[in-house]
Amino acid sequence: MATIDKLTADIIIQYEDNSIVLIQRGYDPYKGSWALPGGMMDEGETIEQTAIREAKEETGLDVELVKLLGVFSKPDRDPRGRFISVLYLAKPVGGTLKASSDAKEFIRTKDFAHLPLAFDHNEMIDLYLKQL
Repeated sequence: MATIDKLTADIIIQYEDNSIVLIQRGYDPYKGSWALPGGMMDEGETIEQTAIREAKEETGLDVELVKLLGVFSKPDRDPRGRFISVLYLAKPVGGTLKASSDAKEFIRTKDFAHLPLAFDHNEMIDLYLKQL
């Protein structure tokens, strides 16, 4: 059985006060849920370029990648099919925070425990918090 996996990047954009940026998804799956900025790698991109581009597209921010936090590859992590995500920690270095691309809204927060997060982004944030 052949499988085709899609590679994505997710980004935890962390400010100096340890607040992070979450976007509210404007489209299915998980329309209306909160998520980390991120998306699919385009042809000809590195995964690092994908992370930087997706951060800009979804939040309006220019970011600098600080470090690789982990890889998430559970087969059922996305209802659209098999997606493998590379999670980066980044810091904002320019731009203006605004909702754009497929993001309906954004928040900058330290209080995200009560928010309904999309995909496996709770696990991603848990991993991030363990590394603070």
